[in-house]
Amino acid sequence: MSKLAIHGGTRTVEKGNIQKWPPIDDSDKDLVLQSLYGENHAFGPNCKAFQDEFAAWNGNRFAVFTNSGTAALHMGLFAAGVGAGDHVLVTSYSWSSSATCILHHNAIPIFVDLDFDTINMDVDKIEAAITPRTKAMVVVHLHGLAVNMDKIMAVARKHNLKVIEDACQAHGALFMGKKVGTTGDCAAFSFNQNKCLCTGEGGMFVTDNEAMWQDAKKLWSFGETSTPHEDRDYHAYALGWMYRGHDMTAAFGRAQLAKMDRYFDIQRENGAVLNERLKDIPGLILPTEPEGHTHTWYNYTCRLDMAALGWSGNPVAMRNAVMKALQAEGAPVGVWQSFILPAMTVFRAKNAYGGGCPWSCRGAGDGVEYNPENYPVAQRHCDTHFGMTVPLRAPNRTDVAEKVADAFVKVFGSMDEVRKLAETMSS
Repeated sequence: MSKLAIHGGTRTVEKGNIQKWPPIDDSDKDLVLQSLYGENHAFGPNCKAFQDEFAAWNGNRFAVFTNSGTAALHMGLFAAGVGAGDHVLVTSYSWSSSATCILHHNAIPIFVDLDFDTINMDVDKIEAAITPRTKAMVVVHLHGLAVNMDKIMAVARKHNLKVIEDACQAHGALFMGKKVGTTGDCAAFSFNQNKCLCTGEGGMFVTDNEAMWQDAKKLWSFGETSTPHEDRDYHAYALGWMYRGHDMTAAFGRAQLAKMDRYFDIQRENGAVLNERLKDIPGLILPTEPEGHTHTWYNYTCRLDMAALGWSGNPVAMRNAVMKALQAEGAPVGVWQSFILPAMTVFRAKNAYGGGCPWSCRGAGDGVEYNPENYPVAQRHCDTHFGMTVPLRAPNRTDVAEKVADAFVKVFGSMDEVRKLAETMSS
């Protein structure tokens, strides 16, 4: 095995081999420029068209274009009837918005530990987490893999809970042939720079329930009962936010959506190369794709088996050493989220709005504790994971995936050197 790049050897993936995301072509330029020279740069005609086209692509009756996936999640909480003091179940490992959206409506997150294999909420631990105040679940399809929605909906029906799907990372992911965002009561998508459908920033709320659609739009636009496409009296009938997207972003989104199915196929092809090339590397735990699921490979997330690597020290030190060696080889790996959600200060301090609210309101937080030790699977994942996104995305094809795989093979074939690096980093 040749010398590791971190020790002066030749880099495996040359600079410039991996192309940036998203690819831009004339269709993007044409639509965005048409919007720029149009008459409405606020919630204009491209916004309405993007809503309709995304709903048709995903298989929903209704869609609302928002300025972020976080906004769409908050709209989902409101549309689901969640109010002050209600409890909402959510995974213990995700982006902070998956849980802070619950606080945005003065409700209280109740965390559920992970299933290690899927990195999603452990569906078999949900019922034990339900409290008398539980009103809904935020179900996160993390890193492009759908949660088992059959089990989710069975629990929801049994306990009369609303289901908000957090599909911000899972555009196009399937469970039993159905796209995410079409099984729960409503769903949120993100179009942030890193997402598989990118508009820079933006999001979409979707539902098949007309009443929830109407309620979500109230929160989305200042608490009004009419939208920018309708006659408005500019009266605030309820507490509302300004969550609308704008026309140029929507134009970009429309152009990218037209290429979404091709992007999806490319990600699947690149993911298949990595799965095949890396499957027999000792100590490397690859992302899974259970039967009945179709993964998008939004984030190709690996974990390390410390025992198999012969490491008994701090797992974070070994994980960081492996990452550092891979990065030197040109594989753009990184830690996606360094903290499990119950360890974040906003939850542990129970002081989101000051004065202990919402936990102190009407005893709603009685008995609710956020002890990170209660979520050992999430912590194990957090300490041992690293992932990557761009090498799997268009315009990168399988030749790039092969080079990235070469970098993994080289690093894991020099594990004695990596262990020494981990010892240095932990001292």
